[in-house]
Amino acid sequence: MVSGRGGELAVAALSGYGIGEVFTPAGEHVPAIHDAARAARMRVVEVRHEQTAVFAAEAVATLLRRPGLAVLGAGPGVTNAVSAITAAHFNAAPVVVLAGRAPAWRWGSGSLPALDHVAIVESVTRSAATCTEVGNIGVDVRAAVLAALTPHRGPAFLDLPMDVVFCAGEAELPAATLPPPVEPDPAAVARAGALLAAAERPVIVAGSDVYSADAVAALRECAETWRIPVFTTGLARGALPGDHPLAFRCCKRAALARADLVAVLGTAPDLRLGGGTDARLIHVVDAPPAADGPPGDDGTLWVAGDLRLVLSGMADHRGVRADHADWIELLRVAEDTARAQEAGHLADDREPIRATRLYAELRRALTDDAIIVGDGGDVVSAAARHLDPGRPGSWLDGGRYGNGGAGLGYALGAALACPDRPVCGLLGDGAAAGSVLEVESLVRHHLPVVLVVGNNGSFGTAGLRGADDRTPGLRLEKVVAALGGAGETVATARELAPALRRAFESRVPYLLNVLIEPRPDPE
Repeated sequence: MVSGRGGELAVAALSGYGIGEVFTPAGEHVPAIHDAARAARMRVVEVRHEQTAVFAAEAVATLLRRPGLAVLGAGPGVTNAVSAITAAHFNAAPVVVLAGRAPAWRWGSGSLPALDHVAIVESVTRSAATCTEVGNIGVDVRAAVLAALTPHRGPAFLDLPMDVVFCAGEAELPAATLPPPVEPDPAAVARAGALLAAAERPVIVAGSDVYSADAVAALRECAETWRIPVFTTGLARGALPGDHPLAFRCCKRAALARADLVAVLGTAPDLRLGGGTDARLIHVVDAPPAADGPPGDDGTLWVAGDLRLVLSGMADHRGVRADHADWIELLRVAEDTARAQEAGHLADDREPIRATRLYAELRRALTDDAIIVGDGGDVVSAAARHLDPGRPGSWLDGGRYGNGGAGLGYALGAALACPDRPVCGLLGDGAAAGSVLEVESLVRHHLPVVLVVGNNGSFGTAGLRGADDRTPGLRLEKVVAALGGAGETVATARELAPALRRAFESRVPYLLNVLIEPRPDPE
């Protein structure tokens, strides 16, 4: 048993999970947690908006493979963060969200704000609950952490009413345990191995969960054992070096069109399959699907379990294996042809600046250890086609939920989680304009993030037209300068390289406002 105020007991219950920081805005419901965190030598990182707190906690959880922590005030403090909690849900990020709540003894009598948060967030969290007694805090907080960490992972939410978090008492503190790995079905693993052995034109598409499950080495072993071409998405990008003979990037559509077997590892088989494939699918996930199961019965072989165990088991399959030398050579020709075409676009120095030229200069400016944060529509989706992260765990974006405005929070969390690595945010002008005031948090916490805005002054996602024309050439760098950072507008291709050099050498939050070619209106 441990004793203290509720806030102290909550922080004590988090010990043993490696949490070193709490992201939070100011709020009258939760200073007891702030005080306890400081006393426990946790860094209290105050931000301007609640969604930034959760996005930053997601970045830390994702990059460091351990829980991230956000602490929010009651009412609008929670509802302001619902989109960010949902993003963590879609991205399977183990974020623990502790929130203030009106005291139980004042519930229904006008206490502000009396709102049932649990009913709002329970559909996008691994668990959502309210702690009702000081003596339950240790058990309830540990339960939230375990729920967040249990595969498939995701955010967990716990309400701490004011009459719980501010009052003194005693609480049981359970041991800081971790969920056991999910053991895969040996028969399913063997079946997957047999399908790989028989396939003549197999392809691997590996996603973020390969990194989150610390299965990068197992992925490489499996690919090299079977001699299978690999395409990566999200955090798995860089799992195989760009010059690895089995690493491919530019010919995915052609590969999927001709493949007879596609193994999708640690990601959903969605638009990242380039619009679909007629090949037989193996879908490897880190936990059994939800009770309603995977959609449809299309012949997909589902293998659920710890990705390291599944991939190692597949690599251990014995028996005759098809030779893939001709298949690899065919894709290598397609890859080289596509990269040759890409090179021409990357070298384009016409004005207005082509987005591809911006990506070319970023490729030269970014070091292998750089973390790239994407936030936007076409600017970011195109960047994903042209930028090669140097190692896994180096690419953060909104994922399948696609939440615009996440970039500043992700960048803040990444810079704190990995202080020895450069962090570059690549943003569309819409995403930047909607979140740029959070740069003040980067300035206050001395985080030298470089923000590169592809400013085309238009709504470009999928060729759709926005509700109204946007103001072209917004001087977003002036906002950053007013908040204590620095920046500049870049209008010509020849200015890109020196501007990027100044940005990374500045050691302050720096925004490059790159005026790129507007997207033509759809017909």
